[in-house]
Amino acid sequence: MRLFRCRLGQRLCNRLGLCMILLLGAGPATAASTVEVHQFTDPAIEARYYGLIDELRCPKCQNTNLAGSDAPIAQDLRATVYRLLIEEGMSDTQIRRYLVDRYGEFVLYDPPFNAYTAALWLLPLLALGIGIVLVRRFTKAPELMALTPEEGARLAELDRDA
Repeated sequence: MRLFRCRLGQRLCNRLGLCMILLLGAGPATAASTVEVHQFTDPAIEARYYGLIDELRCPKCQNTNLAGSDAPIAQDLRATVYRLLIEEGMSDTQIRRYLVDRYGEFVLYDPPFNAYTAALWLLPLLALGIGIVLVRRFTKAPELMALTPEEGARLAELDRDA
């Protein structure tokens, strides 16, 4: 028994089926990412490694840490952190300094306060201060002025007439 009686229905069904196969077949291929396996003998060093790659920023992705980026530069930096940690035995501070020397303070998610980052740290405080001043200025109650005796008498007279 034929499901479709016309050629247009068959073509449409065949094309939709082909599109579905392509979409579903391409899904797992695009979802796969590289998996790096590093051997750690000490759980403390492993925790330091994952702590470092969580707090260092990928230079290419800009808003992703090294742990969450699949960019080639992030893979290289993860390998560098592993090498510096395991093979060269550097401390976390030395590793951060090593990466900052090569990539600038941009690789740090929490940049230190210095002359270069002062604007980054102080502009939000300045904006908050300006906002508070503006809110106080526009929500301030108007000042009440005392009436002179003549003005008070005139007001009482107008009130009686009304």
